[in-house]
Formats: sequence, structure tokens, C-alpha cells
Amino acid sequence: MIRRAHLALGTALALLAGCAGPLEPPYHRPAAPVPADLPSGGAYGAQASDARPLDWRTAFPGRKLQGVIQLALDQSRDLRIAAAQVETAQAQFQTQRAALLPAISGTASALRAQEYLGLPSQFGPPDFNLTEYALGLGVTNYQVDLFGRVRSLTRAAFFQYLASREGRREAELTLISTTVTDWLTLASDMSLLQVSKDTLVAAQASLDLATARLDGGVGTALDVANARTVVEQARSDIARYTTQVAQDRDALDLEVGTQVPSDLLPTGLDDPDAVLTHVPGGLRSSLLLARPDVRQAEDQLRAAKADIGAARAAFFPSLSLTSTGGVTSASVASLFSPGTAVWSFAPTLTAPIFQGGANLAGLKNAKAQDRLAVAQYEKAIQTAFRETADALAAQGEMSRRLAAQQGLVDAAAESLRLSTALYERGQNTYLDVLTARRTLYAAQQSLITTRLLAANTVVSLYTALGGGL
Repeated sequence: MIRRAHLALGTALALLAGCAGPLEPPYHRPAAPVPADLPSGGAYGAQASDARPLDWRTAFPGRKLQGVIQLALDQSRDLRIAAAQVETAQAQFQTQRAALLPAISGTASALRAQEYLGLPSQFGPPDFNLTEYALGLGVTNYQVDLFGRVRSLTRAAFFQYLASREGRREAELTLISTTVTDWLTLASDMSLLQVSKDTLVAAQASLDLATARLDGGVGTALDVANARTVVEQARSDIARYTTQVAQDRDALDLEVGTQVPSDLLPTGLDDPDAVLTHVPGGLRSSLLLARPDVRQAEDQLRAAKADIGAARAAFFPSLSLTSTGGVTSASVASLFSPGTAVWSFAPTLTAPIFQGGANLAGLKNAKAQDRLAVAQYEKAIQTAFRETADALAAQGEMSRRLAAQQGLVDAAAESLRLSTALYERGQNTYLDVLTARRTLYAAQQSLITTRLLAANTVVSLYTALGGGL
């Protein structure tokens, strides 16, 4: 009879658990609040209809640059922090998942006691001796998941774990883009330093010429003073860029997480390893759904849906089971003899009657968190679209801008050559040479700055597209 009762109770509980079903709302991905296609044409340039995003090894093909990126992936403390956060979230999910199964514990105990009874001797001994040994297995306070509360909490923990994984991907993407940007900035400042050194050499030669002409009686002190201004400006820039290069190296070492070997450092923006692959456009905005931050926001939204199910289940009764079974005897030798078995089975049904509004407040909070997660998910998509559109706009006219800047450098160099030749023949003043040299110097600096900007647009577009999709 007892076994039949247990079987009937177990069958009833299984039916209840199966009929209850999940109480969390069904998940439907919100519609993306952005156009179906990324912008093209005009400022965004011509886009290829069959374009695809690139992974970092394809986008940054240089040997030095790839070596620095790999070093950063191996050594970055930021990435280690993100990895530890993933492990923490995974452990929390596994802990929550364990609540779906009963925890079985084994027990072993021995008891020896003496109790004074206080009876007269004619009625028996004045004390009572007790010896007892017991072995058993037990389940304590196992929550039968009748209405899916534990399942919903487990799903919420699972999606939070997935969100942490996407957070690590986002940290890796940020690390790659920041490392490349720092490496390119170092290359740019090294090029600016070299231009300053070249300008100093040329300006010093002009100063020597102006001084010689003054000593020969064909020049003026004004020419010498003007020539010296360029020399001193170049010296000042050399000191400034020397400091900047040192600081750039420090910033790169910090981002990578260790000192970058000298053979992985750039020689300047004209270093062959500084050439980046053009990231194509012509993409549909749906690709942005694979960005780590967007996927992280979606996982958090799904976790919020599961929390609603757990909050709804709190309104319904809960059933917990405690049961034990084993053997007990007054001696170890007879512990497993017939008739020593003992067991207990204690189900407890708890129904919420008055909670002071706590369950209702919990449900309201879960629904509010769900609305917040929806808004954050949509905002993440809009931010991704904006960042990608801005990167495409920056890249669209960059080739024309670079060509125009290079043309300015070439024209300034020719102007300086002609002005210098006329000055050496005494056909014009040094003021024309001074103007041409300053124009060339500024144009060379602007060209380097523009080349750095062009490289950074590639990095920005790679980052905006979520890296290798």
C-alpha cells in the first residue's frame, strides 16, 4: 500500500509538472529600428553589392601588426578580466541548473548516550544507556518545479552566461581595434618626427646659405633671421615628437599588456606593414545583429523574459520534498540485518496567501526590466547603425582627400625648388623661399595626419561591423 501511495504521488507530481508549462512570455526578436540597408552613394562612396566584412587577420595583413595583435590577445589584462567574468557567469549558471535535480546526501552516525532516570533501585537501574548506529541516504528540501520557476531562473542564468561571452567578444574586438590604433598612432608620430628632422636638415642648409650671402655682402640680416625661424621651429617639433613617440610606445605596451619587441614596431606610416585592407561596404544592416554588443543586449533581453516567468511562478504553490532511507541498529555487526531499515517521506506544499505585495512588486519589476532590456537592445542596434554609417561616410571620400593632399605636397615641393633656385641666383627675396618651405612643411604634416585618419577609418569600420562576422 505504501509503495502504491508513493507511486500515485509521484505520478501526480509528474503530471502537474508537465501540465504547468512555462509561465515566461514567448520570445520574439524585436524589429530592428533602422533601415534594411546601410547608406551608400554620395559621401558614403560606391559600395559593392557582394561585399563581406573581414576578420582581423585579413583586415590587418601586415606581419608586424598581426604580431602585435596576437601578443595583445595573449597578454592583455583586460581580456583576462573579461575571460574571468565569463567563467564566473558560467559557474553561476551551473549552480542554478543544479537546482533542477534533487541533491542526495549520504549520512553515517553513531550515538552513545547515558541518561539518569531518577527511579528507585527496586524499579530498575538508575540510568539508561543507549547505543545506536545508522547509515542512510536523504533528499532535503527538493523543490518540485511545478510551475517552471526553477527552469525560468536557470534559463535566465544561461542567457546571462551567453551575454558574458558576448561581452568577452566585445572586449576582444575593442582590444584589437585599440591596439591597431595605438600602433598606427606611433607610426604617424614617427613619420612626423622624421619629417621634422628632414626639414631641420634642409632649413639648416638654407640658414647656412643665407649666412654666407650676408657675409658676402649680397644677403640681408632679415634673410638670416627668417631662415633661423624655420630651423628653430623644426627643432621644437623634433623635441615634441620625440616625447610623443616615447609616450606612444608606453601606451602601446600598456594596451598589449607587455613590452612590444622592437621588431614589431613600425618605422613610420610608410612602413609596408602599415597598409590595411579596405573594408568593403554594400552591406545589409541585418549583419549588425551579429555585433557582440548587440548580441549581448539580446541575450540580456532573453534573460529578462525568463525572469518574468520566475516572477509569475511565485504566485503559485510550491512543493518541497524531504525524504530519507537507511538502516539503524544498536551494533555495527547487526546494522544490515533484517528489520533494521528505516525511511521517511515528508512532502510540504506551501501556498502564498499574504506576502505584503512582494510577489506583485517582483512581477512589476521583472516586466519593467524586460521593457528596459527591449529599449537597450533597440538602442544597441541604432548605435551600431550610426557607427557604421559614420565610418562609411569617413571612408567614402578618403581616397580623393588623400590624392588632393598628396597633390598639395607635390606642388609645395615644386614651389620650394623654384623659389630656392631663383633666390640662389638673386632673382627674388628669401621671403618666397621661407613661405614655400613653411607651406611644404605644413603640407607634409597634414598628409601624414590624413593618412593616419584614412587608416583609422578602416579600423573604425572594421570595429563598427563587429569584426569578423
